[in-house]
Amino acid sequence: MRILVVGAGAVGGYFGGRLLEAGRDVTFLVRPRRAAELARTGLSIRSPVRDLEVPAPPTVRTEEIQTPFDLILLSSKAYDLEGAIESVAPAVGPDTLILPLLNGLRHLDTLDARFGAQKVLGGLCLITSTLDPEGRILHFTPLHTIVFGPRNHSSPPRLMAVRSILSDAGFEARYSDNILQDMWEKWAFIAALAGLTCLMRSPVGDIIDTGSRPFAEEFVRECAAIASRNGFPPSPASVERNLSFMTAPGSSLAASMLRDIERGSRTEAEHLIGDLLRRDPDGENASPLLRTAYAHLKAYETRLTDRI
Repeated sequence: MRILVVGAGAVGGYFGGRLLEAGRDVTFLVRPRRAAELARTGLSIRSPVRDLEVPAPPTVRTEEIQTPFDLILLSSKAYDLEGAIESVAPAVGPDTLILPLLNGLRHLDTLDARFGAQKVLGGLCLITSTLDPEGRILHFTPLHTIVFGPRNHSSPPRLMAVRSILSDAGFEARYSDNILQDMWEKWAFIAALAGLTCLMRSPVGDIIDTGSRPFAEEFVRECAAIASRNGFPPSPASVERNLSFMTAPGSSLAASMLRDIERGSRTEAEHLIGDLLRRDPDGENASPLLRTAYAHLKAYETRLTDRI
């Protein structure tokens, strides 16, 4: 099975590197700058699981794609999705399956409209990683998981081949019969964490240390309630886990969106929080804390655009 990994950043580079290490047929679709960097320094992963060095990993540019790939692993930032779709289009054939690892659900509508829902799997990843200034992938904890599955009761014909190719590849790959539920549960957590830490401009521990535990708990409740009103109530275990993460004294946990703000970069506020609020059947009468956080993020994006 030929696998095309879109990008070689903190997520795609990590999982693509592990797949290469396991002997899978992987090619990275990268921009010229990253292609030159990989040719010069290779794909480098620093991880508590196991470091990895791949000299000159296989790369391709959009104009060089001549035949379709079997599986496309897509992990771009939400605001880069349209560009990623254009780049990857030549690689999509009649039997290609696309496994997106973006947060939220908005990207599924976009991918369905372009390639057809029968080609687009549900998926998510659980990993904490980033790129350092030299382009190395820094993986911070042993958690490195991909969860994937069909979005309805009929599985695409080649899904079992995907399940086989992702198994025993140096990371946890978990097949789910209820992937939309899994995606909603992760979305509820990520939105709550982003709302809390971006609004307060601090990691969880600093917020809790001010005596603001009820504030954090309310973010968890608001996001879980939106998921429930959409027919995907988070499991009690999921809610308890989220509460424990978001109320842990001394925790350094913070949303990657906060790191984006601290770098003066664009954020995924529209995709993660704006879209969640738009899907709320209760509209503007609900989720006051999340709406406040969203207004804060929109103001940040406006100032950022003005500076650019």
